[in-house]
Amino acid sequence: MPSLFRKKDIVNDLLNEKTSLNRTLTAKDLVIMGVGVIVGSGIFITPGIIAANYAGPGVVLTYLLAALVCIGAAFCYSEFSSTIPLAGSAYTYSYSVYGEIVAWIVGWSLISEYLFAASSTAVSWSAYFRNLIAGFGIQLPKVLQSAAGTAGNPEGRFDIIAFIIVLVATTLLLQGLNESMKVNTIMVYVKIFVILLFVAVTVFYVKPKNYNPFLPFGVGGIGRGAAVAFYAFLGFDTVSSASEEVKNPKRNMPIGIIVSLLIVAILYSLVSLVLVGAVNYKRLNVADPVSHALNILNLNWISGIVSLGAIMGMTTVLLVVIYGGTRLIFSLSRDGLLPTRFKTLSKQGVPISSTFLVGLIAATVAAVIPIEKITELVNIGTLLAFAVTSIGVIFLRHSKNTRDLKPAFRVPFYPVFPLISFFACIYLMTQLQPFTWKMYAIWTGLGLIIYFGYSFRHSNEHK
Repeated sequence: MPSLFRKKDIVNDLLNEKTSLNRTLTAKDLVIMGVGVIVGSGIFITPGIIAANYAGPGVVLTYLLAALVCIGAAFCYSEFSSTIPLAGSAYTYSYSVYGEIVAWIVGWSLISEYLFAASSTAVSWSAYFRNLIAGFGIQLPKVLQSAAGTAGNPEGRFDIIAFIIVLVATTLLLQGLNESMKVNTIMVYVKIFVILLFVAVTVFYVKPKNYNPFLPFGVGGIGRGAAVAFYAFLGFDTVSSASEEVKNPKRNMPIGIIVSLLIVAILYSLVSLVLVGAVNYKRLNVADPVSHALNILNLNWISGIVSLGAIMGMTTVLLVVIYGGTRLIFSLSRDGLLPTRFKTLSKQGVPISSTFLVGLIAATVAAVIPIEKITELVNIGTLLAFAVTSIGVIFLRHSKNTRDLKPAFRVPFYPVFPLISFFACIYLMTQLQPFTWKMYAIWTGLGLIIYFGYSFRHSNEHK
């Protein structure tokens, strides 16, 4: 039993530069990466669903609540990343303060987040792409018209578009981090422009009567809606995966994590506020509420621009979540918990095998598994990582393994903030559907089989 909780020698890893990744990223790069991964399909889909089913015009409160939960976790991630600037995010943090078995469970949960977030984003990308070109009168062959396994495609056709876009993103990442960041930066600026354009145009159609009643489903709808809104904030933790590739991580990591989250919270609040103000919330229970609202307002000219912004947004999400998955698997391999081939770096400093593995699995899942099944594992794995990291700050400051390390950022109002963040994450986990918990139990069981079958014996900490 003690061997299951053996801890990683963090000080030795921080001093070992032989397997370290190249430090090239600045604070600005991290902010762009954060906005790039958070602002995706969620902002174009979830506002209508939450308004119509949970919070009505009070949808903006659900985003603010979800943002507060995330900001609490972001503070905790910032202290960890400025103290332990190594790849692996919550997995590496858990390994340093809890021990190996907890770290493995967290790491395995994060793998589900990265893989399935990439896959579900690719399926949405495919759907938006088909809608965009349909607006120009272009129809794809029938076999390519529906995403795999959806209600519109009961035959479960192979979604070649989703498959290809994941491979394109993977190929770009293989060229090196600097090259992929240049493309990511351009697309982030484009999608922010599109979002602000939507707000600037739609605000002139806002009618005060659409805000009444403000909470038609009661106060309880805010909490239930926040559990759904949380999906739209997923990804800021991926920024912490880049800490080993950041110049001056002790200063830049907290800036990148917190600033990107604040920017996104403002964007989401603005979109949801003008959306329900311009169109009655009862009419927004559709898969594309933003485009639907524009059609209702006879603003068809901007629908194509919004679709383009959605595609740009989802492309940046793909790049960053695949990136996060590759760095996580790289860290697991470097620690001996996965085969050593996954820590091999190319001349550009890219973990080649890890990138190929994540890209190929994500592409295949996107092409053959229904999107509603893919997304089941995204939220719960992320919330677990948030909860573990939040409460882990207390262990970080008192563990013999880490207490002598000097963080550049400390969580304010310690230990109140970490505790509030922990319980807020647990609360949102309780709001998830029973089927999600069943799927997560199966996924965790598979992970434990791999751990006891391979990882436990091959760990660098194995004596």
